Amino acid sequence: MNNIHHIEFHTGSKEELFPDFSVDFPYIASRAELDKYAGQFVPWHWHKAVELFYMKSGSLEYHTPGGKLLFSAGSGGLVNSNVLHMTRAVPQTSENIQLLHIFDLSLLSGEPGSRIEKKYITPIAAAPQIELIPLFPGNAAQETILKRITEAFRFSSEEFGYEMKLREALSEIWLMLFELSRPMLENGRTHSKSNDKIKLMMIYIHEHFAEKLSIAELAASAFLSQRECFRVFRECLNMTPVEYLNAYRLQAACRMLARGTEPMTVISHACGLGSSSYFGKVFREYAHCTPSEYRKRWQNCDT
Repeated sequence: MNNIHHIEFHTGSKEELFPDFSVDFPYIASRAELDKYAGQFVPWHWHKAVELFYMKSGSLEYHTPGGKLLFSAGSGGLVNSNVLHMTRAVPQTSENIQLLHIFDLSLLSGEPGSRIEKKYITPIAAAPQIELIPLFPGNAAQETILKRITEAFRFSSEEFGYEMKLREALSEIWLMLFELSRPMLENGRTHSKSNDKIKLMMIYIHEHFAEKLSIAELAASAFLSQRECFRVFRECLNMTPVEYLNAYRLQAACRMLARGTEPMTVISHACGLGSSSYFGKVFREYAHCTPSEYRKRWQNCDT
């Protein structure tokens, strides 16, 4: 199981990149040390693979376009394929540790168009109303699934039959989630075009955040009017386009501060934040410390 404390993205996108994913067995197990993420949160992103998780300790907020849920130690859930989400650790005395099974659904379905894919995978993976399936202790059916999730982390890649045993365990969990989600599936919500539009605009921001951007340019990247641009951001991310752009620029600055040694003037211009004095002002408002203090704190963090 890999220990992780940062997130990587495909170039020019906010789709998460999994460097250890292999085509012949698209699965990774991860142990996310959330307190070691810069800012103790993971910014808005998505990925084709599904995310099956268990909170080993601490607490974590999951945000999706559909709302916010809090997961404490002993709880878990499934984040569906291509769902926009962000997570934030809840500061407390215990460590915030999350265990994750991340896998492409082809691991369970086999060949595209197979009977298994049509009958068991697509009904959930393609359901827009299923962004996240939460699992909490105290409910017998959900506790059983949580137990299966934790048991599946015990398989060793060194043991004979590892891949088949793991696929069987994940298939069993998927079927149990299918049964649990039937009431959600009966709510036949149609696919929202806003989800596609917000991803186009997020990608545009990620490719051009260092430049001077106008709302007109941003809206045009998704073939929207400026009014529709504001509506989509509010509907999906509960913020304005300008708020998201500024937050993304500051997140980029946080990454540069935590990982590099560039002067503040270089970072401020590279992130589209103008002069170093303005950068210092908005950064203090965002991170509640100076850029220099932030760099010292995270570069001294035990990684």
